[in-house]
Amino acid sequence: MNQNQPDPMGAAIEAYWEGNKDATLVVYSDQMEADELPAAYLFRRLEQMPEREQFALSHARGRVLDIGAGAGSHALALQERGLEVTALEISARACRVQKARGVQQVLQGNFFMLPAQPHDTLLLLMNGIGLAGTLEKLPLFLETCKKWLAPGGQILLESSDILYLYEDEDGSVLLDLNGAYYGELTYMMEFAGERSAPFPWLFISFDLLQQYAEEAGYHAELLLQEEDDHYIARLTLA
Repeated sequence: MNQNQPDPMGAAIEAYWEGNKDATLVVYSDQMEADELPAAYLFRRLEQMPEREQFALSHARGRVLDIGAGAGSHALALQERGLEVTALEISARACRVQKARGVQQVLQGNFFMLPAQPHDTLLLLMNGIGLAGTLEKLPLFLETCKKWLAPGGQILLESSDILYLYEDEDGSVLLDLNGAYYGELTYMMEFAGERSAPFPWLFISFDLLQQYAEEAGYHAELLLQEEDDHYIARLTLA
């Protein structure tokens, strides 16, 4: 990330690490009310993580690439299991904090642009598949993943079907059938007066993910489905 480019996520992570335990990100979306994300949440230990994240981490194997690693909590949890983990993160501030916390291998840069190195597990938690941005760019994302996958490797990802956001009180769903896919949201983040540019973020139902994955040459497997429509999926090359 360019040093002159706003980095509110990295700034909040850095502020928390340096002692501001109340550091909180404000998250704006085009489909929801503004929300707050305490930086403390990004520093949680394994036992503090949602069950779906613990479940996904238990399925990681071999050499792991934690994509969009944030403060490094997932990487640290896997290190404690004895796995070799590389935390990939675009924010230089977040990378500095990861190293200070003890993450052994930190890679700063853009997932789409870095020279790829083979890994046995690509980890995409906290709706990490959202990095694709839009359905239109999902095929590019899946092709890029192939470059990072070792033979026999797997992608472990978390996402959710957010159709519920468009449900009326009577249970009917109001969608613009001529508009973009309902899982394509636009976000901005802000911390201490530092605001990011708007960026696209994709939430995708498992059925649609399976369709795109198969078109890209993957086998998609639903590992965990939760009542709130969150799920953990595994993709492997067919």
